[in-house]
Amino acid sequence: MSTYLAAFVVLLLFFVLMSIGYIIKRKSVAGSCGGLGTLGIEKACDCDEPCDNRKAKIAAAEEAARQQRLTQNRIL
Repeated sequence: MSTYLAAFVVLLLFFVLMSIGYIIKRKSVAGSCGGLGTLGIEKACDCDEPCDNRKAKIAAAEEAARQQRLTQNRIL
């Protein structure tokens, strides 16, 4: 039991020290150096055919862009 308690205290101390460092530096949390883009993967699943939810999101974004172009280029 003392091993678990010691491990918990060490982790808690680690989080507290990281929190204090974050508060003092006032620096925003940043990601890694490029993520999946550095590996040549464009999307998380890297599938040839996107799933239905992804297709719906793409279609909705394209329709919104189309509507925006129509309103910007309206003659009357």
